[in-house]
Amino acid sequence: MAKVLGIGGIFFRSRDTKALAAWYELHLGVTELWEQEKGLTVFAPFSQTTEYFPADKQWMINFRVDDLDGMMAQLNAAGIATETRPDEWDTPETGRFCRLHDPEGNQVELWQPAK
Repeated sequence: MAKVLGIGGIFFRSRDTKALAAWYELHLGVTELWEQEKGLTVFAPFSQTTEYFPADKQWMINFRVDDLDGMMAQLNAAGIATETRPDEWDTPETGRFCRLHDPEGNQVELWQPAK
C-alpha cells in the first residue's frame, strides 16, 4: 500500500515573502529548500475551540530543536521575545517547549523532545 513519507512543504500566506523567508533563515536556520534531520513529526488536528494557539490563526508550526536553552538565548540576543511555561509545557514524556512570534505575528513553537 502506498503511503506518505514525510512533509514535502509548508505553504502559507505572507505580506512580505522575501523578508519573512529571510527572518526564518537568519533566526531559525530554515531555508526555502531545507533538509531536516530525521525525527518525530507530530500531525495533530485541533478542535476549532482550542486555546493551544491563537483563535484567529488556522495553523501553528512547531520546530524540533536540539538545544532549547541555546536557541532561546540566540533569539533573545536578537531581540526576539520567547515564552516558556515550564509548569505547563515541559513534561518528561514529551520534552520542553517555548513560543515566539515571527515578524508577521504567526506563533511559532520550538520543541526539544524528551530523550
